[in-house]
Amino acid sequence: MASLVDRHTGFVAELRRAGLPVSVAEGLDAVRAMQAIDLLDRESLRAAYAATVVKRPQHRPTFDTLFDLWFPAAVGDGAAAPPRRRERTLNADGRPVPPALDPLVQARRDELAELLLSGDDAGLRQFARTAVAEYGRTPGQESWFSSGVLNALSPDTLMARLLNAVLGGQERGGMAERVARRTFRDRVTRFQDLVGAEVRRRIAEDTGVERTARITVRPPLERLDFAGASRAEMAALRREVQPLARRLAARLVRRQRHGRRGRLDFRRTVRASLASGGVPLTTHHRPPRPHRPELVVLCDASDSVSAFAHFTLLLTFALREQFSKVRAFAFIDTTDEITKYFAPGSDVVDAMARLAAEADLVWITGRSNYGHAIKVFDERYGDAVTSKTALLILGDARSNYGELSLPVLESLAGRARHAYWLNPEPRGRWDTGDSAASRYGELVPMFECRNLTQLAAFIEELG
Repeated sequence: MASLVDRHTGFVAELRRAGLPVSVAEGLDAVRAMQAIDLLDRESLRAAYAATVVKRPQHRPTFDTLFDLWFPAAVGDGAAAPPRRRERTLNADGRPVPPALDPLVQARRDELAELLLSGDDAGLRQFARTAVAEYGRTPGQESWFSSGVLNALSPDTLMARLLNAVLGGQERGGMAERVARRTFRDRVTRFQDLVGAEVRRRIAEDTGVERTARITVRPPLERLDFAGASRAEMAALRREVQPLARRLAARLVRRQRHGRRGRLDFRRTVRASLASGGVPLTTHHRPPRPHRPELVVLCDASDSVSAFAHFTLLLTFALREQFSKVRAFAFIDTTDEITKYFAPGSDVVDAMARLAAEADLVWITGRSNYGHAIKVFDERYGDAVTSKTALLILGDARSNYGELSLPVLESLAGRARHAYWLNPEPRGRWDTGDSAASRYGELVPMFECRNLTQLAAFIEELG
């Protein structure tokens, strides 16, 4: 069995591997905190670690998952586990009968309903541990699964029984039902989370903590690859993109202001030269004329970068609300303007649905063709790029071995005040296969952007 020191060093190393920024000093702070608490109190240990190594609320789920693996609440069935009993009723062939017809399973569902009704968290935790022991691994299987437990007990289907128990004869559809429904939904979710944690603990006992952590723990949101984000994670990314878009807009405007000096003020320059014998050592310029910042976004919306395209559209939507004048264009093998779908105040989900249904992004094959898309953009919308424009291109630079239209892109970048390219692919995959990243990167500065951390680094580099 590993010592407490080994547990601590392994836990801290796993937190770092998962993407949490834990310094050496914070690790030592955690050790000092452990000297002030009762180590047999697991929740106090969890709180001590969380207070010393967790910096952002977004990191807490990852921390809790790893803590439960490295400091499990029990070993095996646990010392307080009830005596094992037969979990399922068998038919004449020796196979389990369906859960809905099994009196043993229905008795367990009755116990679960009572716990959900009372809100007994400690009892629910112990019930989840027992339920995983009974239904988490069927005969012949070598691993543990949440699906076996949730399919047998089906906690979601208990909602009607729970509502009848608390509402009695009250009229349905009112505030009382909504509050009760939300309360029970949260408790059912809590039970599902407890089952998932118990299954991970069992797997970790069988296969090792490090291996289980690498398989089950997702990276924190800011390091999550856009291409691998789930629907729920995309919703969380939407909230994180908004402040980054504000910073990006501010940096682009600042660069535009810094990059432009007013016209030479000849009279002030000559007058100042009198102090140096008529030699104009310092030139004076008129204040630059204020102008409205403009931004043009050109984003790849093909299936090969579908998850990234989802993110780029979120970013475009956020930027649309920050700039006074934004024109957005999407392309697959041809280009269409999508500005109208992202009007301020519109819902981003509705905008994406309208874009998918109405935008004309396919020319012939429906596969990425950067060369034709850039050429169409220049022919139809070239006037959108002027000396006041910041041009932002979002895509993986893979053109399926088609034309690249490098002279056209060079002309566009030359006309724009600034031009940048964000590529969602890892830099190591650039120039492999049909990628033309370096050739495009010679014309437009290209940055790897696969997660929020890299997007923030790009914004910082704009200075």
